Amino acid sequence: MEYPKLKSIIEGLLFLAGDEGLSVKQIAEIVEQRNELVKDALEEMKDDFVRQQRGLQVIQIAGNYQLATHQEHAEYFEKLAYSPSRVSLSQAALETLAIVAYRQPITRVEIEEIRGVKTERAIHTLVNKDLIEEKGRAEAVGRPILYGTTKSFLHYFGLAGIQELPEPSLFENKDNLEEETQMLFDRLDGRQLTLDDVKNS
Repeated sequence: MEYPKLKSIIEGLLFLAGDEGLSVKQIAEIVEQRNELVKDALEEMKDDFVRQQRGLQVIQIAGNYQLATHQEHAEYFEKLAYSPSRVSLSQAALETLAIVAYRQPITRVEIEEIRGVKTERAIHTLVNKDLIEEKGRAEAVGRPILYGTTKSFLHYFGLAGIQELPEPSLFENKDNLEEETQMLFDRLDGRQLTLDDVKNS
């Protein structure tokens, strides 16, 4: 494998791994290359990112490598997180939000068991948008964080409380989760539109 291609693949792997990162051994097994070669590529990538003044950096935490933003840029990321003109939620975030709304309080692992995929990025997005928040810790190994919806969630959808959510048909069939999630938020959006019409009439 050509060296530039190897570095490109590693960058993509680190992006997909998110905050969990990957070890040299994990990357080496995936790309089927020697640990030493992968280690050299990672160290060279760290230098490349600095030299090219990239918006991301390659860092190592607890033995795992991951992509991270620069701390000195934090004020701009905060502006994005709290901007009124933020982009709509992704399908992954919508599914995660629906699961939290109906199953709260719930841990990240429990959400992932329902969705069948990693939800760390979706949870981070929802927390930043003030739609879900930490509600405590579960009485389980590692005391995982429990998540629940916020007052902002209720306000956004015009709900007096969680009990006003539509009757749940979600989670019964994982194959239809995307379709059922969309139906749920279509109903919630319709309810909000009606409330806004009343307020503005």
